[in-house]
Amino acid sequence: MKLARILPLLLSLRPSAWLFRVAAARAIFRRARHRPMVRAGVLLPFAFASSLARSAEPTPVPPRLDLKGAIGFAIENNFAIRQARERIKQQDGVTFEISARSIPNVSANAAYQRNDTEISGGFPPGNQSWQINLTASQAIYAGGGIRSAIKSSKLTREAAALELQAVTNDALLQVRTAFYGVLLAREQIVVQESNLELLQQQLKTATDRFDAGTVSSFEKLRAEVAMANAKVPLITARNTFRLAIESLRQALGFTTYTPESVRQTPEFLGTLEFTPRNFDLQAVLDAARSNRPDLERIAKLAEARGEAVTTVRSGFYPNVAAFGGWTLRKGGTNSFGDSNNGWLVGVQSQWDIFDGRATQGRVLQAKSQLEQVKLSLTEAQLAVDVEVRRAHSQWQQATELAEASARVVEQATEAVRLANARYNAGTSTQLDVLAAQVDLTTAKTNQIQAYHGYNVAVAALRKATGQVDEILKP
Repeated sequence: MKLARILPLLLSLRPSAWLFRVAAARAIFRRARHRPMVRAGVLLPFAFASSLARSAEPTPVPPRLDLKGAIGFAIENNFAIRQARERIKQQDGVTFEISARSIPNVSANAAYQRNDTEISGGFPPGNQSWQINLTASQAIYAGGGIRSAIKSSKLTREAAALELQAVTNDALLQVRTAFYGVLLAREQIVVQESNLELLQQQLKTATDRFDAGTVSSFEKLRAEVAMANAKVPLITARNTFRLAIESLRQALGFTTYTPESVRQTPEFLGTLEFTPRNFDLQAVLDAARSNRPDLERIAKLAEARGEAVTTVRSGFYPNVAAFGGWTLRKGGTNSFGDSNNGWLVGVQSQWDIFDGRATQGRVLQAKSQLEQVKLSLTEAQLAVDVEVRRAHSQWQQATELAEASARVVEQATEAVRLANARYNAGTSTQLDVLAAQVDLTTAKTNQIQAYHGYNVAVAALRKATGQVDEILKP
């Protein structure tokens, strides 16, 4: 497809096309799953499309948003991901700069001067002079410093690509957590509204009985107080929902600010579900050691530091370069046609036989930096092990809570039914009914919190093992 046909397509991308971007990311992951460095920089192709999309008109608030759409939007717009992409571009520039030392360098310079004949340095004296030089040079030997510097810059660039993958994993975990937080807050509103509705029915029953003279005013008053108290957690849940949306907006990098979007809120699709999964501790520890891009990044930096030692050690050896050129100078007259010109070629070398041990000092610094990076790698491996163990423990707790909460909700629902039946039959008090309804509300709240915690724990454990987000998984 020609560029003229691609550009309008990219410029026309809107929230409705986010799923297409996710599908494209999946395809890239599929092609790259056996190529580690391609996999580490798999999100780079989105940089061009995202820059075009950001240059277009502001992205409107979508009418509906699910987790796939949120992930697709964050891949292009999350600030941490975009900054990581820019660091790759920066390192590309460093690589170009260093590689320039290994290829011929060509330069040209020219000078023209007018002066009084009394101070002319030529013979016969003249009142003007000119000179044009064209020179090319090529490094022949630099003690291995150029080659090692180029290799070091390429390793650093690979480390930057791995950093992009690590940053992406962190950012998408934040998006998932924020999206689950929105779903949790929404479900909490549903629970509190359901609780308020039950208490309103209870107040109606107490009022009807009071009007019929079968109960005292105390029971009616107690039902009114219970209903009034139930409004407080409902108000809190609605505020929590609004705040959760803002947290999600920040994680996505959604910066559109227009009068139309200030009060717009999308319909969030999806529910908090409990799908049991198994994770073996030894397996996830091994997977983390093999897959974590931040560990691979530090390993690449260690290799780059090793090459840096070779680069600074090259200062002990001479530098040899070949050069050649062509020169044109003013001749014996002021006519440009009488200018003298000719070529030149040669070899030049420089060797700092004794530099006051400056090179030795730089070598010691480079070796120390190498050892520091190696220590950082060992420290990072320990930190990853601890993170995985903690995430696995959180997953175990979340699984147990989710399983227990499901049974409690069933029991609490049955308790409310029995309490209402006994109260209507006159064998139970209003306090028993209210207590059963409070227990049911608590059970439902604990259940959705347990389901939220389980989904977050699974996502955190997958991230701790270095796995890509499930939506991007081939």
